[in-house]
Amino acid sequence: MNPATITDVTVHTGDRWLPGRDVHLAGGRITAISEHGELPHAGEVLDGHGGHLTPGLVNTHTHLFQAGLRGIGEGLGLLAWLGAVGEEAALLTPERAYATAAAAAAEALRSGTTTLVEHMWPHPSPAVHDAVLRALEDSGVRAVLCRGVADRADPSRRWGYDPRLMQPLEEALAHTDELIAQTRGSRVDIGVAVPNPRCLTPEGMGAVRAYAEERALPVSLHLLETTTDDVLCRDRTGAGAVEYLERAGFLWDRLLAVHCVELDAAGRATLARHGVGVSYNPLSNMRLGSGIAPVPEMLDAGLGVGLGVDGAASNDTQDILEALRIGAYLQRAAHRKADLLGFPEMFAMAAGGANRVLGIEENPDGGVRPGMRADLVLHRFDRDYACLPVRDPGATLLTCAGSRTVAAVLVGGEVLVRDGEHVRLPSHGLAAGLTRSGPCDGRPAGPTTPTGAPRALPPRNSTTPTGNTHRAG
Repeated sequence: MNPATITDVTVHTGDRWLPGRDVHLAGGRITAISEHGELPHAGEVLDGHGGHLTPGLVNTHTHLFQAGLRGIGEGLGLLAWLGAVGEEAALLTPERAYATAAAAAAEALRSGTTTLVEHMWPHPSPAVHDAVLRALEDSGVRAVLCRGVADRADPSRRWGYDPRLMQPLEEALAHTDELIAQTRGSRVDIGVAVPNPRCLTPEGMGAVRAYAEERALPVSLHLLETTTDDVLCRDRTGAGAVEYLERAGFLWDRLLAVHCVELDAAGRATLARHGVGVSYNPLSNMRLGSGIAPVPEMLDAGLGVGLGVDGAASNDTQDILEALRIGAYLQRAAHRKADLLGFPEMFAMAAGGANRVLGIEENPDGGVRPGMRADLVLHRFDRDYACLPVRDPGATLLTCAGSRTVAAVLVGGEVLVRDGEHVRLPSHGLAAGLTRSGPCDGRPAGPTTPTGAPRALPPRNSTTPTGNTHRAG
């Protein structure tokens, strides 16, 4: 990345806001933060006067293909909702996978997400995975693409996974190796995704953990979103979900447990003892009536908790600032404490609460500092009079800011969002992709799914600029 400077901006350092600063970027990182005008400006200049600069946020959980499923299953509980979404997943084509992933990634960036964790549902088509990867690369977002796996088939999805979406575990892991090779040196890292504790046999758990540890990959797992995991695990094995996982050796410090709404005190202690991280998804849990995750209790137990937006079929947006606000308010309502999870705690959670588990560069207090990656968000609160006056920038970010206040988003020093628009992927093209490619083409997933991307997919990195047009400034 060429050098650049963000000038005369107010910078969030983690414990305070510093006005009148120049932030100097080179090689995709912040090289210095100085008083305005103290150091010469290098390269292109992004005028930050009147703006507030923060680190980009990390969405620890989403399902990108669900950008084409907004509003589906409204009013249904989790298991019935999963059935409706599963029918769409079984008919997913590469063209649809690309269109939805590109739109979801661009929407996430527009709200200040610079890193997202994509928990892919298992799918037997390599072309579907390749299409999602291509969309992520075209969007420029930093991502952990977790490839779905399962080895216990059950059409009801109660004690296993939809067999239409499964393939032999060794084939899925071999394809994961191919994804690792394809993404080497890019902004996309690879992980493994497990739908829930019921979808892997104990032998499968052993194989997945060994595979992930050998390659230093994170594993994302839906856990205790409702009582279903506990009820079915006790019925089948005589142990609750957390105990079942522990017996199988499937709790370690690269496992991200998603949701954990029904995680009790014993379970919290067990996960903390093994170094497991947690993804908190407040809006999805509210929409599906799943409940409220015990986040303060998780933090007290020593668990690393990150913020998740979840897929657009259960949220139904990719707006991480909305999840930031509602995530705090939901806990305050549940605990009847107005001072619970204020801006410092929530922003630190959203900027890096689960980064260690995911293998992402850590940012424990959510501050901007020299040496860190230049994954940054420039807010201009005066873009929306409903955010004015600004008495406390942190309070404004927590209580009333949103994608409309995001003036610019940088990943690795490259400007990807400017004035609310993705500079690589124009809104009209994203909208056309969502409306042109239907949810399916009438063919079920399986061996007959095409192994190559359809003609409608652009070539890899076709939208990536070749010059400095979209660098900072």
